[in-house]
Amino acid sequence: MKYVITGGAGFIGSHIADALAPDNEVIILDDLFSGSKKNITRSIESGAEFRQGSINDPAILGEILSGADGVFHEAAIASVPRSVSEPIPSNEVNITGTLRVLLAARDAGVKKVVTASSSSVYGETPELPKLESMKPSPISPYGVSKYAAEEYGRVFSLLYGMPVISLRYFNVFGPRQDPDSQYAAVVPIFITAALSRKPITINGDGEQTRDFSFVADVVQANLKAMERGNAGVYNIAGGYQITINQLADIIMKETGSIVPPVHLPERKGDIRDSLAEISRANREFGFAPRYTVQKGIRETVDWFREQRIADKNDILR
Repeated sequence: MKYVITGGAGFIGSHIADALAPDNEVIILDDLFSGSKKNITRSIESGAEFRQGSINDPAILGEILSGADGVFHEAAIASVPRSVSEPIPSNEVNITGTLRVLLAARDAGVKKVVTASSSSVYGETPELPKLESMKPSPISPYGVSKYAAEEYGRVFSLLYGMPVISLRYFNVFGPRQDPDSQYAAVVPIFITAALSRKPITINGDGEQTRDFSFVADVVQANLKAMERGNAGVYNIAGGYQITINQLADIIMKETGSIVPPVHLPERKGDIRDSLAEISRANREFGFAPRYTVQKGIRETVDWFREQRIADKNDILR
């Protein structure tokens, strides 16, 4: 099969590429705004092709999508805080860029598109767990952009007969997640601080809850959705919640850190509680998480330790 992965040099996209490259023709499209060629070393060695470019470039989309069987659309500006401070770039990439990908896929006769959506579309609706049937109520420009992209997917499925599946990710973490961006996710920030014997910084009281997803489970969801999924939206998560304080405790134990956490003010646009109902994805294409938060954190901490050793060796050379 021939697959195109937009944002394929990024955190999640590169893991999807690694899973597909040994047995398929894979083209990775990424503008390297937040992705890195280091992430796709294994995929390139397995035969994947890398093209540097933007999803807002119709010419390159038309070229690489010719003859493609499926598209994994992971390219996005994936940050709630950034969308709050800079909403226009989020709109241009997450909405307009998605529309261009869908148009190019339709024109190329692509059989199916699996897109990355987000739990942020639910906003602060108080009901838990979150069901796909709930009315979206995003509270950030990022959430709005992901909901708009979902709606484009729904309309394309209806009008053009090209199934578009939107996977609503809940707090994905794992190896290759960048801790250095000012908009980085909580897990890599916590791990980097703990390994450096610095205090973990927690926004708010730390009793806010999240439903975390290890990246290997998210890859599993993408592959199964492409193989067997029907058009629509699906929650992808671990299916249980923990507090941010509990997450910090797990990371401190795995890293051996004894430095007490520090609490900072809450961030604008962040939701208070999150928990996914994942039975629909299980029922329709067999998604079932294989990782607990503890197991995923252990593998992620091991990866960060290895990276620190590799970085030190590079400096010594």
